[in-house]
Amino acid sequence: MLKVELSRFYVKEGKSETVDEWLRFLNEHMEDTLLTLEDEKMYVESIHREILHGREVLYWYSVQGNGGQKVEDSNHEIDRIHLAYWKECIDKGYEDIKAEVVMIPNKIRRAMTDE
Repeated sequence: MLKVELSRFYVKEGKSETVDEWLRFLNEHMEDTLLTLEDEKMYVESIHREILHGREVLYWYSVQGNGGQKVEDSNHEIDRIHLAYWKECIDKGYEDIKAEVVMIPNKIRRAMTDE
């Protein structure tokens, strides 16, 4: 079974430059970042950014299998750095955006989950 999520997180005031640094860090360390996704059974993850009603917002889109490790339980250094940026930049509240339709062809779904 796949869990498909989209969540909206508000950036703390004055943290835009730190978010720039954070996203640059993830892109510059993509090989290490992708290694951590295996433990989480995270098949797809992307971060999107916009200004919404005058506030900076980050959106996380993910497709994840069951039984993956939580990022908070990771032993990877990159995840510790990622969580430190998270704590510095993200307001506590967030909104999950409900998926009304999920379109993943069966052959792609099987390839993702080895079913």
